[in-house]
Formats: sequence, C-alpha cells, structure tokens
Amino acid sequence: MAPPILHLKDIRLSFGGEPLLQGAELAVGEGARICLVGRNGSGKSTLLKIAAGVLAPDDGEIFRQPGKTVAYLAQEPDLSAFKTTLEAAEADLVDPGEAYRARQLLEDLGLNGAEDPATLSGGEARRCALARILAPRPDILLLDEPTNHLDLSAIEWLEGELKSLRSALVLVSHDRRVLETLSTETVWLFNGVSRRLAHGFKYFEPWRDKLAEEQAQEEKRQDKLLQRELQWLAKGVTARRKRNQGRLRALKKLRAERREASGPSAARAMTAAAGGQSGKRVLELTAAAFAYDPSAPVVTDLSLRVLRGDRLGVVGPNGAGKTTLLKLLLGDLPPIDGAAHQGAGLAVARLDQTREALKPDWTLAEALTQGTGDTVEINGQKRHVMGYLQDFQFTPAQIRTPVAALSGGERGRLALARILSLPSNLLVLDEPTNDLDLETLDLLQEIIADYAGTVILVSHDRDFLDRTVTSTLASEGAGRWIEYAGGYSDMLAQRAAGAADALSTPTKTKAEKPKASGTGNQKPAPKKRLSPKQQHALKILPAEIERHSARIEKLEAVIADPDLYRRDPSLFQKTANDLDSARAALDALETEWLEIEILQDEIAAQAKG
Repeated sequence: MAPPILHLKDIRLSFGGEPLLQGAELAVGEGARICLVGRNGSGKSTLLKIAAGVLAPDDGEIFRQPGKTVAYLAQEPDLSAFKTTLEAAEADLVDPGEAYRARQLLEDLGLNGAEDPATLSGGEARRCALARILAPRPDILLLDEPTNHLDLSAIEWLEGELKSLRSALVLVSHDRRVLETLSTETVWLFNGVSRRLAHGFKYFEPWRDKLAEEQAQEEKRQDKLLQRELQWLAKGVTARRKRNQGRLRALKKLRAERREASGPSAARAMTAAAGGQSGKRVLELTAAAFAYDPSAPVVTDLSLRVLRGDRLGVVGPNGAGKTTLLKLLLGDLPPIDGAAHQGAGLAVARLDQTREALKPDWTLAEALTQGTGDTVEINGQKRHVMGYLQDFQFTPAQIRTPVAALSGGERGRLALARILSLPSNLLVLDEPTNDLDLETLDLLQEIIADYAGTVILVSHDRDFLDRTVTSTLASEGAGRWIEYAGGYSDMLAQRAAGAADALSTPTKTKAEKPKASGTGNQKPAPKKRLSPKQQHALKILPAEIERHSARIEKLEAVIADPDLYRRDPSLFQKTANDLDSARAALDALETEWLEIEILQDEIAAQAKG
C-alpha cells in the first residue's frame, strides 16, 4: 500500500471534559475514496475539521505530504467575505488561467456568478461552496454532508463530477446512495475510536454488526456501558434492518397493487402518536392550477387523489414548487383554477425544513412537553420524556440541554421526536433526512412503515424514497406534475419506458369508451346524472360517517383500558367485536360516498367539456 498523503494518527480531543475522540485514525492515500460514518455526535465533522487544519486536537500526530492541497466543505459554508458567487468560486484558484473552470462549475450548478452570497438560499450557498472547492482540483477533498439542501439533479451531477476527479475523497453523508456510489473504503467512528474496512459502504453494515457483536463479547466483563451500547448497536440496528427488509418486501407488494390499480400504465397525474382515523379520501386536487407569476406556472391542470394509508413522495428540483404544492394540498393556498379538497377529520403533523418550530431556549424536555411536565402521551399511553428521547438516541444527561446547543443532526432528531409525539393521521415531512445519521434514518423508515395514517414526504434522498413511499409525484417542468407508482427508482424506470406521457390521476386514467364506427347520423350520448338515490345518499352519508366515527372513538376509549380484559373478559370481547363491525361499516359508508363523489366530479368535468 502506498504511503498516505494525509495521515491522522491517535487523535484525541475532549469538549467540556467529555472525550469525543480517543485515538482516532484516518489515512488517506492517492485517489482514495473514503466514506466516514458514525452516529450523530460521534465526531465525524470534528475529525474532518482536524484533517482540514480548521481545528487542533488535544493530542495526536498529523501528517500532510508537502505540496499536496486540501479543500474542505463545511456543513454550513461561510461565504460572507465575498461580494459575488464568482468571487467566492475563484477564491482558492492558484492559476488565474483556470478562472474558466470556476465559471463553468457555477453554470453547471445553476448559478451565474453575479449573485450576492448574503442573499443565497441554503441550497444555493452549498452549490457556490462546491464550485469553490472543486475549481482548483485539489489533491484531497474533505466533504461534510455535501448533498444537504441539494435537489436530485444537483446530487446526480455532483456524483458524476466527483467520479471524474483524480482527487482523494473523504466523505461524510447520510445519503446511502451517494456513499455506495462513491466509496471504496469505509472508516467507522464509534466511541471515539476509528475502525477501517477496506471496502465501500455497500459492505459496511454487515461488517459493523459482526464487529459490534464480537467486541461486545470481548469487553463484556470489562466495560458494562460499552457492552450496553454495542448490544444496542449489534442487536437493535441489526434487528431493525431485518425488519426493514421485510417492510421493503411489503412495500414492493403495495406498489405492485398500485400499478395494477392504475391500469396498463404505472404513471398517474417508531411509533407516531395516532390522532384518530381520517376519512378515506384524505386530500384531492381537481384540475388545479397555481402561479405567482402567470409566465411561470407552479402547478398546471393537476388532478391528484391521496387516500388514507398512502405514502406519497414528492420530488423535483429546487424552485419547482414542492412547498407551494404542499400548501395547495393542505388548503394553505387556494388554487387559481380547479379545486382543492381536504378530507374529514384530518389531524396534520408537519416537519418543516428549517426546524423553526424548535425554540432555541427550550430544553429537550420542554420541546416535547412545553413545560407541562415530564411525560408525553403516545397512542393513549403516557411515557416519561427521557424514555421517549432515548428512542431517538438522546442520553439522560441531555434532557436539560438547550436546543441552541444541539448539533444539526441532534436538532433533526429532536424535531422528529416532537412531531411524532403529536396526535395525527397525516404526516407531512419536508426534507426529514437532512443531518440525520444512518441509524436514525433506519428508525424513521420503521416509523413511517408502522404509521397508521397517511404520509407525504418531500425528499432528495433517493434510497430513502425507495424504502418508504408507495408512489412518487415528480415535477416534469413548466408546472406539470406526474404521479408514478413506486419509489424513485421505479419512477426512473417508468420514465425510461415512456410512462411519463400517461395521465396522472385515477379519474383520467380510466379507459375511454371506444368511438362508434361508421359515419351515419348518431344521437349524442346522453349526459350522466346522479340518480335521485345517489343525490339523497350524498346528503345523508356525511352525517352517517360522522356518527360511526364518533361511535368508533367511544369504543376505542373503552378498549384502551388496560385492565378491561382482566376485569371483564366478556365486555372486552364484545367491545372488540363491536369495534370491528363499526370500522367495517364506516369503511363501507366512506367507499359509497367516495364513489358518488368521483362520479359527481366526472359529471361536472363532462358538463364543462
């Protein structure tokens, strides 16, 4: 093996007396492709800062081969010293003759060079910072979460650009697809110590689990704390991944059913606290359109129906209008044309990109309870806030930590814990994977799979979309959106097969009746009308649905009593049977109401045409 051009050996560092790195090592050879992995707070970003010379360790050896250049991308790039994005992109060029490369990179990343860095969005700032570190073609690239705030097209461009460079690469990322594509070595940080695998991320998780099990056995008698952590890692994460593999198989089955329901073409225009059952039709847009500027439509003629239990992924480039689309669906914005409908009984829990719902002066406990005590209620059961926070990898010592002191990953985990503690039947998650470690992503995947309600997920994480959603709504440009059965990879396959030309909604994908042959005089087909029985049903069904929903709530309250079965087994059984019957009756009523509503929409569309 050739000698490394960058070598960090026996690196030690403590913060506030608490050891973070306790002998970590990182050896980077010519052209290396290393992914640096570990849980949030394990020291990945800190080790990168030490490698970049931004931070000095308490102890350890650092060797950088003379003449070799190092470029570092921080999680939160600082461009405040520059007047334009072009000035920032050219800042580290050694040869002024290569200024063309800085300009080309900015153009490839969707910037023109004249932008003021002070006014850039998070995604634009990251694009500018990427152009700055890539322009000089450094010998070593140190990248801390380079895909954060980037859209899918930018992520795929970055993968291609990094593949083409001869630079050595050390990469920290939560994006499994990026790690698998780019890495040929893996360094795992755990308990302040690094362990190296001479293979890429694809082989990491089985190796980690095996290593953790072996080490847990070796240190069983020496260090009880380490044993507990390793057992959690070896058993908890391994078991979770095995469960998730089963869920992936179930997800594939659901997607197959979705494709069959869509006709010949597949294209169509931990436990979370339950908030009661929503109606069968959760959200719907009918020929909806919206634009802030008439010359740049955000949504045009979109008909979309989200039913109870759906897992809808929303994808598109930055600026395509994903947030606006969510506002249309949720009724925060009225469409300028068409109609938007929100179903009955919705209880919405929303996770925004900026985590603005978290107040900096809150402690972790206050973020969950708003100072009302030390317990949270999850599905009718009270849990101590610390036990709940431990599900999200927080320690008892952190319970009184202020939000302002948390890392980006910790804020992400806390925001998830808070949102998922709120009673809901519709989860709206806007970029939930930003700053999360791989173990937390596994947990979030498990939560989404187990969630009893409906999920709308905006994400640029291709692997996560493939693991969680049953359909993907994609921006096709010029305000056009198309829904595809399955995840991101399914969407790409359907696009390649020409499925993008298919209609995007169930109402539009129904087969048209064949036109009559011949040229004789024919009477026009009579227009459809609702029968008197259907008109009457449309009036009385909402009240019937409300009555059954109220009865179900009462029965659920009775059966939720943990002592009921012991106290009165016959009452428990009768209540359970009544609850099953009431739910079946409610489902039948909602189905009948939904079918009449669909028919009424079709009649209205026919009348307009």
